[in-house]
Amino acid sequence: MRAIWKGAVSFGLVNVPVRLYSATENHDLKFHQVRESDGSRIRYKRVAQADGEEVAYKDIAKAYETDDGKTVVLTEDDLAALPNRSSKEITVESFVPREQIDPILFDKAYFLEPDAMGAKAYGLLREALRESDRVAVVTVSVRSRMTMAVLRVRDDDDAIVMQTLLWPDEIRASDQLDHLDEVSEPKKAEVSMARMLVDSMSGDFEPEGHVDDFKEAVDALVEKKISGGEVTESPDEEDEADSGEVVDLLAALQRSVDRAKKGRGEDGDSSEAKASSTKKSSAKKPAAKKTSKRSTTKKAG
Repeated sequence: MRAIWKGAVSFGLVNVPVRLYSATENHDLKFHQVRESDGSRIRYKRVAQADGEEVAYKDIAKAYETDDGKTVVLTEDDLAALPNRSSKEITVESFVPREQIDPILFDKAYFLEPDAMGAKAYGLLREALRESDRVAVVTVSVRSRMTMAVLRVRDDDDAIVMQTLLWPDEIRASDQLDHLDEVSEPKKAEVSMARMLVDSMSGDFEPEGHVDDFKEAVDALVEKKISGGEVTESPDEEDEADSGEVVDLLAALQRSVDRAKKGRGEDGDSSEAKASSTKKSSAKKPAAKKTSKRSTTKKAG
C-alpha cells in the first residue's frame, strides 16, 4: 500500500512518527453508459444552466448555495484566505471509554504505521490503548480540513486504527422521522417470544460468511460474455483531453504529437490513424480509407 499522509501522533511529551494508509477500499460496481448499438461511450459536457453554453474548466468557480437558494461565488483568492489547517500532527486530546463513542459518528478508517524511528513509541501507545480499553480522541488535518478522529486498537490486530468522526451537526435527529410516534408498546408475552427468537438465532459475527452475491453474479456474467466473444471495442476516437476522465497515456501522447504537427502545418491525423489501425489490426483489416491515408503519409515523408 502507498501512504497517503505522513506526520506524527502527539500525546503528552511523546511523539510517534507515523504513516497513514486507507484501511478500506470500495468494491462498488461501476457501469459505464454506452450506446447500445456499438458500445460508444456517452460523454457529458459542462454547460451553463442559464444558456446551455459549454464552459471551459478554467472558467469554472466554486459557489456556496444558501438555505434560501442564493448563490455566493467564491474565488480562488477567497478560498486562499480561509484558515489553512495543514498540520502534520495528530494531537491526542483525551482518552475516553470506547463505549462512549456512538458508532454512528464513525466515518473513514485508516491504518497507522510507525516510521522506523518511532516503532518503540508506537508500541507503547498501542499497548496503552489496549490495556486501558479506551480510545484516544484526536484532532487531525486530512486533505487540508481539520477533523475529529479516534485512535483505537482492534482485537487481534497489531495496527492502530485511526477512525475519523463526523461532526455532531452532521448527524440527523431521529425526531425528523414521521412515524415514530405511531410505535406502540409491545405486550410482555410478545417481548418474551421475541427474546426466544433472538436466543434461537444468536451466534458470533463472522463477516467472512457474508458475500456480495450481486457482484459475484455480475463478475460471472461478464466472464461468460467475454468467453462467448460478446465484447465490443468502443469506436470512439475523439479528443478526450478536456473530458475530465483518465485517458490512455500513449493515446494522449499521440494526440499531443499530432497537435504539434498541426501547429507546424503538417498532417497531424496520420500518426493517430496509424496507431489506431495497428491496435485494431488483429480484430479486422483496416478500412481502405485509412490504408490509403497511411500510404499517402509515407510518400509525403
